[in-house]
Amino acid sequence: MRWPLVLTGLQLLLVPLIASAEAERPASPALAASPLGGGVLLETAGGLVLILVLIFALGWLLRRFGRLPMSSKGEIAILSGVSLGPRERAVLLRVGNTRLLVGVAPGRVQTLHVLDDVDTQHETSGRFAGQLDSVMADQEK
Repeated sequence: MRWPLVLTGLQLLLVPLIASAEAERPASPALAASPLGGGVLLETAGGLVLILVLIFALGWLLRRFGRLPMSSKGEIAILSGVSLGPRERAVLLRVGNTRLLVGVAPGRVQTLHVLDDVDTQHETSGRFAGQLDSVMADQEK
């Protein structure tokens, strides 16, 4: 996730607010305005609205980007996943050298497709790359 980017953006939002608060601080320790004045209440309400907007924005970001791929130390690993609906997902698993595409829904997991071994796919792509290189070399001559 892009936490450093989010924190940098948050800092860029808060630095001008802190600087303006420091500039407006009165020199005397006495209160500059009535604690129940309209300006103070408006400033407090604005701060509350800003905090609520930040909370909802962070919640949306976590919901959108919060699903981190899980690491596995055993024979089963989650390679990828995509949301198909509000409660349905398609997940690509690696079990040994076999890859499985499974559909996950509430109360149900179903195998959608069994893909070839990972090693045979790399061999096939290597042969294709070699053939492509030879064809490209022939066309250049």
